Amino acid sequence: MMDDRYVEALKAIAEPHRLRLFWLLLQINERICVAEAMDVLGETHYNVSRNLKILLKAGLVRAEKDGKWVFYTLEKKDDPFFQSVATAVRTIPESQFKDEIKRCRLRLSLREDGRCVVGASSPEWKEITRSKTV
Repeated sequence: MMDDRYVEALKAIAEPHRLRLFWLLLQINERICVAEAMDVLGETHYNVSRNLKILLKAGLVRAEKDGKWVFYTLEKKDDPFFQSVATAVRTIPESQFKDEIKRCRLRLSLREDGRCVVGASSPEWKEITRSKTV
C-alpha cells in the first residue's frame, strides 16, 4: 500500500492557490508570514492560513513562531520525492507569477531586520502599492 504522504503532497499542490503559495516560497527561498502572504496574493486570512496548514500537513512547508508572527518556510527534505516535487514546481515559468513576485518584493521591503513588523492591509502596504504599479 502506498504511503499517504505522497498523495497528500500531490493533493496539496494540485489546488491553484496552494500551488501559487508553494511556488512563491520556492522562488523567494525565505520565510513568509500569513500577513505578508495575504498582501502578496490578495487573499483573505482564512484562505492563506488554511492553505498554509494544508501545505504544512503535507510536509511541504514548516512553521516557526517568531514573536507574534508564525513564519512558514520550505521543508528542507533530502527525500528524492519531495525534491522532485519542488523541482517540478520550480519549472513553472516566472511569467506565470510576475505580479506575485513584484508584490512579494515590495511586501518584504517593509520588514525591519528581516522581520515582519506590519500586519496585512496596513497603511504602509497601501501606500507602497499606491506609489508603485503592482
